[in-house]
Amino acid sequence: MTRQCEKCGFVNQDDYDFCAKCGNPLIEGVQPKNFVVLKPEDYKINTKAIIISYIVTIFLSWSGFIIGLLFKNNRMAAVTFFGFFMPFYLVQSRHPTIRKHGIIQLIISLIGISLSFYVMLH
Repeated sequence: MTRQCEKCGFVNQDDYDFCAKCGNPLIEGVQPKNFVVLKPEDYKINTKAIIISYIVTIFLSWSGFIIGLLFKNNRMAAVTFFGFFMPFYLVQSRHPTIRKHGIIQLIISLIGISLSFYVMLH
C-alpha cells in the first residue's frame, strides 16, 4: 500500500510519515522533529588547532632541510613528505578560512620539501 499526499498528490512509500516531495505529514497528528542545519561559515574555527597545524607542517616539511644542513644526513629528506598530510587535509574543508590556511601550509610544505631534496641531491 502506498500513501498519497493530500497536499501535492505525490505517491509515497508505506513507511514514510512525511511526503518525500513537499514534507507534508501523511499521518494525522505527526509533528516533524526540529533540527538545525549549520553552514560551514556558522561554526567557529579553533585557532589553537590552526596554529598547531602550522607547527606540525613546518616541522615535518622543513626537517629534512635542516637536518641535511646540520648533519649532512641526506636520507632524512624522505621524511619531509609527511609535511603534506596536514595541508591536504585542510584544503578539503568546506570552510573557506580553513581551506585558505591549508593552501598556505601547502605552499610552505612545497618550499620546505624542495629545499630538502636540493640538500639531499647536492
